[in-house]
Amino acid sequence: MMTKNMVIALSRPHVLFFLLLASSLMQCHSRCNFLDENLSTTNIKGMFVFGSSVVDNGNNNFLQTSTRANYLPYGLDFPVAPASGRFSNGKNVIDLLAKLLGLPFIPPFLDPLTKGLRMARGVNFGSGGSGIRDETGSVTGDVMSLKEQIIAFEGTTLGELEAELGCGSKESLCHFLFVVGTGGNDYSFNYFLQSPPDSDADTDEKLQAFTSNLTASLSQYFQKLYGLGARKFVLMSVNPIGCYPYVKASRPMVRVQSMNRAARLFNSNLVSLVNDLPARLPHSHVVVVNAYKIIRDILKNPSPKGFTNTEEPCCEVRSMAQGGNGIFCRRGGSTCSNRSSYVFFDGIHPSEAVNDRISSKAFTSYLWSEVYPFNV
Repeated sequence: MMTKNMVIALSRPHVLFFLLLASSLMQCHSRCNFLDENLSTTNIKGMFVFGSSVVDNGNNNFLQTSTRANYLPYGLDFPVAPASGRFSNGKNVIDLLAKLLGLPFIPPFLDPLTKGLRMARGVNFGSGGSGIRDETGSVTGDVMSLKEQIIAFEGTTLGELEAELGCGSKESLCHFLFVVGTGGNDYSFNYFLQSPPDSDADTDEKLQAFTSNLTASLSQYFQKLYGLGARKFVLMSVNPIGCYPYVKASRPMVRVQSMNRAARLFNSNLVSLVNDLPARLPHSHVVVVNAYKIIRDILKNPSPKGFTNTEEPCCEVRSMAQGGNGIFCRRGGSTCSNRSSYVFFDGIHPSEAVNDRISSKAFTSYLWSEVYPFNV
């Protein structure tokens, strides 16, 4: 039953958006041989995922990079197999969103086993350390940029999907959800490496120009996917990157404020992008999940949400003074005993408990401040 608050939340823009979505679904007809028709309770047949470590579920296991999560204690609580390559103690936000949609775990593109029936429900192209800009992540070795991920999708996966489903991509892709979670690394490990928060190089003009470039590139990638047949998109906002334990342990106030300011600017541009895309991409359905606000709300008032530690990583992380980088869990290192009460599992990545809250909000929230302009 719809509550009074829900009715209030469903304002005219929400209704308009819902009508646009309904229209897009009416345009989506196909004779594809979709598998397990009753598996999902929604009209979504699968997911294609692009982005960084917030969505990566194992692609970096097959790349020559230092950004990997294929060792314990990563995946300690993952139900299928530990150390799968997810940057968390358990499931990431993609795993949990897939569950809510009635979908299985989405396999990583670079896994040799991601063939045939295994990729008929979608493929995950996410690569830890990557970003929107091609050069982002290069300091960690070989990672797949967003551009390379989309090239792989078009050049390899589409042909295999057409053969498996017995229909063209223009018919099938409108039934899939396209999730993009990236952008944070473009600031943490690109912009702020060149323009440190406490330097004269970090100016408002420079930050705005960099952010405008990022969102313009992202818009082009959306148009590319749309041209291939994608119609349903979910954009994950950039997290409050200034609140990461890794950041707060180095130069607390200056870095926290500057990096969160950058994240907010990017996320504001995402909302503008969502408002603009439907006019240019008819029958598209684009949603922004505001992970920034959802995490910030936890940090501001953790106890009612079941969290007790908002400052420290749950796993043992070696600082730079100890020969580490302050980000990743030490291989075979110790972890906190109450992992579900920690906001961060390592120096920058949320715990499964936080991922669960983000995915739940994405699927059920009626608040524009959490999902815009409508939930998944």
